[in-house]
Amino acid sequence: MGEVSRGARALVVCPDIRGVAYDLDAESRLAEAEGLALAIGTVVADSFVLPVRQVRPNLLFGAGQVENIRIACEQNEAELVVVDGALSPIQQRNLEEKLGRKVIDRTGLILEIFGERAATAEGRLQVELAHLDYQQSRLVRSWTHLERQRGGFGFLGGPGETQIEADRRMIRQRMARLSKELEQVRKTRGLHRERRERAPWPVIALVGYTNAGKSTLFNRLTGAEVMAEDLLFATLDPTMRAIALPGVEKAILSDTVGFISDLPTQLVAAFRATLEEVTAADVICHVRDVSNPSSDAQKKQVLQVLADLGVVDAQGETTTIPIVEAWNKFDLLGAEDRAELMQVAASDDDIVPISALTGEGVDRLLARLESLLTSAARTYELELAAGDGRRLAWLHQHGNVLADEAKGETGKRRLVVKLSEKDFGRYQSL
Repeated sequence: MGEVSRGARALVVCPDIRGVAYDLDAESRLAEAEGLALAIGTVVADSFVLPVRQVRPNLLFGAGQVENIRIACEQNEAELVVVDGALSPIQQRNLEEKLGRKVIDRTGLILEIFGERAATAEGRLQVELAHLDYQQSRLVRSWTHLERQRGGFGFLGGPGETQIEADRRMIRQRMARLSKELEQVRKTRGLHRERRERAPWPVIALVGYTNAGKSTLFNRLTGAEVMAEDLLFATLDPTMRAIALPGVEKAILSDTVGFISDLPTQLVAAFRATLEEVTAADVICHVRDVSNPSSDAQKKQVLQVLADLGVVDAQGETTTIPIVEAWNKFDLLGAEDRAELMQVAASDDDIVPISALTGEGVDRLLARLESLLTSAARTYELELAAGDGRRLAWLHQHGNVLADEAKGETGKRRLVVKLSEKDFGRYQSL
């Protein structure tokens, strides 16, 4: 069996195992699996849900079902079978032997996408570490590449890669080295974050399910050209840009990796540092695709990850950081659905219907973000030396100066300034 390249025809199979509680219904999971397969450049030749009454330890599916998959592969000329679930190494090997084709499970598929899309040094290290963690319990197959100059770590290899037949000891050694490198990168990220926290500008983090439109909104607000395509995981590495808000001189907008249901455990751990950017934000903007029938289930997934990060409680209600919901893709809704959701949004200040594509509602979203960033401001009475121009300029730049007057013959100035608690802390450290 040779290399499978981009454009390979894939058969997508979504197991629906009896007794397993899924976050999404079977059809939504199938649609998502198709999206994942498309995201690595395959052609989805056919796809279907396969009910599994009893999991077979050696194949997952029953013998008759495996034969049906084989026939579907023949009929659709599929070179690859994508199973939207976790396969044990034995199940994966046995299925490949029975079907005569490469088989990849959900974890391998997501790792493949992440490997291709990671652009920063940290992103590439995290993906490789996650992939090695996944591979160490499996036979190293002929299409596994443990060292590449850039991008994917699975079967979609390009020219010029070095293929290494590595045993588990070599994998563990490589993982140990990667972990050290990643720790150094995380320390550097931490220093950058501390520097940002000392800087005067508040941070707004965009979060949301993958393909909800975060990058499109990010581009509209910043004028940047971040990759924004109708693909799952179109962007992976966090991107930051400065934006202007009414009443706030400057804010930093951070676009984070999209969330997804059943994210492989290897990646949850590996991308923790990326998601930690969210915990340093002053406001979180949760971008939701309200045109998607699974929008509520996707919201649940996002809140679960935020709960894991300590941003919200287990019920997704009490938050340590204010959260605004941007109900995106409003332009795709019919008149009746629009009216119904507008009524819901009207009763909650923290819900703003928008279309990142057309710009509808974006001004209202910016106004709400500005309101949250400035609402915690308190009034302080401060005294400065008359010649302390640096602090005086800082207060005028970052606060709302209500009064500024000379204090008799003392050579002091009295100021009444409205500042957020965070800015007051920054002022004290000047």
